[in-house]
Amino acid sequence: MAFNISHQIGSIYGATVPDPSGGDSLSPSASSLHAAAIWKPPTTDLRCRIKRQNQDADLITPPVSPCRSPVLSVSALVTESAPITTEEDSDLKLHVEVSRSSDKRTGAVPVYVMLPLDSVRPGGGVNRKKAMNASLQALKSAGVEGVMVDVWWGIVEKERPGEYDWGGYTELMDMIRRHGLKVQAVMSFHQCGGNVGDSVTIPLPKWVGEEMDNDQDLAYTDQWGRRNYEYVSLGCDTLPVLKGRTPTQCYSDFMRAFRDRFSNLLGNTIVEIQVGMGPAGELRYPSYPEMNGTWKFPGIGAFQCYDKYMVSSLKAAAEAAGHPEWGNGGPTDAGHYKNWPEDTSFFRKEGGGWDGPYGEFFLSWYSQLLLDHGDRLLSSARSIFPAEAGVAISVKVAGIHWHYGTRSHAPELTAGYYNTRKRDGYLPIARMIGRHGAVLNFTCVEMRDHEQPGEAQCRPEGLVKQVTMAAKEARVGLAGENALPRLDGYAHEQIVRAAEGMKAFTYLRMGPNLFHPENWGRFVGFVKRMSEGKGREKCRELVEREAESFVIHATGSLVREASVS
Repeated sequence: MAFNISHQIGSIYGATVPDPSGGDSLSPSASSLHAAAIWKPPTTDLRCRIKRQNQDADLITPPVSPCRSPVLSVSALVTESAPITTEEDSDLKLHVEVSRSSDKRTGAVPVYVMLPLDSVRPGGGVNRKKAMNASLQALKSAGVEGVMVDVWWGIVEKERPGEYDWGGYTELMDMIRRHGLKVQAVMSFHQCGGNVGDSVTIPLPKWVGEEMDNDQDLAYTDQWGRRNYEYVSLGCDTLPVLKGRTPTQCYSDFMRAFRDRFSNLLGNTIVEIQVGMGPAGELRYPSYPEMNGTWKFPGIGAFQCYDKYMVSSLKAAAEAAGHPEWGNGGPTDAGHYKNWPEDTSFFRKEGGGWDGPYGEFFLSWYSQLLLDHGDRLLSSARSIFPAEAGVAISVKVAGIHWHYGTRSHAPELTAGYYNTRKRDGYLPIARMIGRHGAVLNFTCVEMRDHEQPGEAQCRPEGLVKQVTMAAKEARVGLAGENALPRLDGYAHEQIVRAAEGMKAFTYLRMGPNLFHPENWGRFVGFVKRMSEGKGREKCRELVEREAESFVIHATGSLVREASVS
């Protein structure tokens, strides 16, 4: 008896996925996947109303980081994949290879899929191995280029400095290689946990935590003394504060150990190294932490420059500028995490401090420290993974789209992006990345303006366009991600339009919902459209119908494997 891919993956995840036909046979009439989206916006305006008086906002879209999406459930029923041998499976293999070859077309954008955050167990080994194996096989059948894997500092170098346990990642990389998929490896030097959608907690290495307990100024600090332990403060990047090594040396040693352990896979299976630069792996300050309700969308966030190392840097910069009085700390009138720009004196549009001499000094210093941090880590990464190794290097930049329509762009400023109505803050970032021949990876590519709360001046489409233009001017490669786990056709359509000219697109995230019949059919159609290159203007419905036929055909071998197991 044959089942479609959703039944198979559903059983693997321990979740029952209904057959749209109500039966369980795979006849063309019973199992055909429909292209209609599950989620459809109302025909009127999608914008949300936000209540300003400390009331919850309805249907607001918060930012989502790599640590903000569900993981797979534990149960699995499928064994390790077997070689393709039957005549029908050979046809499937040929179909897959033909689909894969389309990535070489002009303008094609290869699609990667993020793996679950806890794909590797802290003690070693691959989590839910059978489920992972079947899921990778399904992604391969859909024409996906590869997967993104978080390589957690807190797992590999957990117990003692300089002692690396690659066991679980060795097993996972080998599994991915056997399926013929590529890998984007994220050097995740941040903590996972404490943000919306975080389903697992992976702290920084134990010995790093001990050092941060002994010297709390190693943590980012706000003006109220609140500490953030998601990532070691960049203020001490070059100081030997971690058991005799600088944080930059720790990151470099980790990447070097990764290179040495997986040297045989570099350039063939492992094709990209994304260097973690801050919270959620992004080049930014932890200005909008959601742990304990500190921040709530669409708040402006808060500056993170009050640890003693950053204050020391600020004092030196203020004295050099001839204004030592500016070196005591950040602006005191910039409000609180949950405020809106006009609630503050510093960010308001008329006469705000952000637009004055002090504001220009402070924001230039604050954003330059972030650029210097990125420059240091990219310089190290490029020396470890030279261009001739055939491995791309990338940096993730956050898509902070709320209050983008205001003059001050307050949430971007507190995050370290000196971008205002009067100043392009993304061009310096793109140029810094370009100096190292790296790729700028940007989020929120799937978002449309009218889906966001208009009262908060959300402009994701304008933000994506600005970053695209900055990358073009700096002649740096651009890649994209979706910020939310969207599975509807509207998000896919937006991605296809925005992805023109991108080096790659990474889809967030592999999980049970992706393999729901309707979602899976749309996803396969989306991957096909991205691989069409210049032919992606083909009617979306036509491509999805073609994809449906392929989905039905491709599930046969997977289902037989599940039946045997």
